[in-house]
Amino acid sequence: MSTPSGAIRNDKSYGAYVTGFLLCFAGAVCFSTKAIFVKLAYRETHIDAVTLLALRMLFSIPFFLISAAISSSKTTNVKFTLPQWFGVAGIGLLGYYVSSYLDFVGLQFVSAGMERLILFIYPTLVLLITAVFFKTKIRPRQWWAVVITYAGLFIAFFGEIDLSAAQDEHFYWGAFMIVLCAITYASYIAGSGQLIPVVGASKFNSYAMTFACCGVLIHYFIVSDTSLLNLSNDVYLYSASMAIFATVVPSYLITAGIKRIGADNAAIVGSVGPVSTIVQAYFFLQEPILALQLVGTALILVGVLMIGKK
Repeated sequence: MSTPSGAIRNDKSYGAYVTGFLLCFAGAVCFSTKAIFVKLAYRETHIDAVTLLALRMLFSIPFFLISAAISSSKTTNVKFTLPQWFGVAGIGLLGYYVSSYLDFVGLQFVSAGMERLILFIYPTLVLLITAVFFKTKIRPRQWWAVVITYAGLFIAFFGEIDLSAAQDEHFYWGAFMIVLCAITYASYIAGSGQLIPVVGASKFNSYAMTFACCGVLIHYFIVSDTSLLNLSNDVYLYSASMAIFATVVPSYLITAGIKRIGADNAAIVGSVGPVSTIVQAYFFLQEPILALQLVGTALILVGVLMIGKK
């Protein structure tokens, strides 16, 4: 018996959705290692935020330049229009220069777990941005997934707010920096969701990240007096690891996932990041795992699984 063509298309569509879900899930887990590497570098060395961010991008940029050259050399390549160049450059600078800088500054004063809590207000911001500016309809399942996910986040970190504030007098300043980071990163996700279907996931990511790397390095050369050549081996190890496992790999995974499931769903799937960070922070930073964190983790996973079902 032959299969109707419509059924085949539906199967392919569902397969692409599941693939996109898994790509975003893996990207979120990889991306969550960034906070661990940053905290380890701050704890075990005397490096500042600008220098550490510059090293991260210095190790990352060769991968993006090579990928950009490969994407542009393909016979199927379509050249960017001038507005697309501005869009890719602006979104790249916003998402991985401005946002990353704010995040690195904030991580000097808040724990890795608290950073994830604050940063992951961005899925809600993405939904609002896409609904207001791009007229995207928010489905009831998405709203419920957001509610359940953020209920889990609130429960998981409820007891940590007072503890973190007591440990560092600059906690609220650091928290404010992470809030700004969440806003700028949400704008990056929403904007990339509009450009990726037009210019292609790999090409967009390669050029956007190249612009971001250049922005960071220009910032470093303008404001920093620290040499990048005479630092400790630990600094280079953490920076290179962050570049590969928390920058290059997840950036391609997430952009490929956005192409398949959209920016709004990708943002909510990314809510698994705090769960990953809690576990990693426990093993690598000795940050405690509380009972409320386990309850919150369960709710976060429920929210993510709801998004995994189309």
